Amino acid sequence: MASSSLPERAPGRKKNLLDDIREVMRLRHYSIRTEQVYIHWVKRFCIFHQMKHPRKMGIPEIEAFLSHLATHEKIGRSTQNQAFNALLFLYKQVLRIPLEEPINALRAPRRQRIPVVMTREETQHVLDAMPGKMKTMAQLMYGSGLRLMECVRLRVQDLDFAANQLIVRAGKGNKDRRTMLPQSIQPDLREHLKRVKIIHERDLADGFGRVYIPPALERKFPTAGKKWIWQYVFPAQSRSKDPRSGEIRRHHIPPSAFQKALAGAVRLTRINKRVTSHTFRHSFATHLLAGGYDIRTIQDLLGHADVSTTMIYTHILNKGGQGVKSPLDAL
Repeated sequence: MASSSLPERAPGRKKNLLDDIREVMRLRHYSIRTEQVYIHWVKRFCIFHQMKHPRKMGIPEIEAFLSHLATHEKIGRSTQNQAFNALLFLYKQVLRIPLEEPINALRAPRRQRIPVVMTREETQHVLDAMPGKMKTMAQLMYGSGLRLMECVRLRVQDLDFAANQLIVRAGKGNKDRRTMLPQSIQPDLREHLKRVKIIHERDLADGFGRVYIPPALERKFPTAGKKWIWQYVFPAQSRSKDPRSGEIRRHHIPPSAFQKALAGAVRLTRINKRVTSHTFRHSFATHLLAGGYDIRTIQDLLGHADVSTTMIYTHILNKGGQGVKSPLDAL
């Protein structure tokens, strides 16, 4: 939902630090989710130091805050890195204050947990319990190895029925990749797109129908946002105001709507596992490994930069303890 245009501040309200952060992030076309996360960590940083302005603080205060997150709040390594990146952006890109010395905060421990994976039977039960288009989304996430945000951000042009593949654009790490489009889902997906096209045509007739597209492309092709190929495969139920540009658009379905539907489906199936949207992706990788596909192929389908990330799924297949039979079972 990014846009190069900035919303006007309320009359008489002075520009503050958070406005400066938003302005720089929007000029650099950061996603609204990243903007919200960075704003969150800057607020936490200031509150931790009794609302001192970051200009009056520096490396010692950054180290104290990051160390506090690791030692007292027990956050994970990736969350601490997120907070660090937000503060780095604040000082270098917004305040233009160079941080000359390395930041030596206490590091949060790196935790490697085996992901939750459903059996094929459990996966089928959960899919059957999902309602309407939520089931189609779940089938794509399991059948193509998609993350939740990759699924909700799919555009019509990303689906290639003839080649049985889809394109994930600007996935994690801002990388594009190709993965399979399951043949079994294609008839239902085509029917779903027919319904989506009716909604789009109705929006156009009402004077709307434009979706968010990358700012550079929008400047080059001003009418591209109204084209069918750019519409979201899973649009929101109603139109809404873009929080940045103020334009009324039909955005993609909110991720929370899928998560709520999934929680309901898991309750119905009574599966004793902590199933989240990412469990479909974990199950996708594990079931492919069990089917004999090589780790490098699965790495490419998942879009992992390092094969060691994909290797975690091999541990799930090592039944019992590296395949060793328990002595209790020999009695």
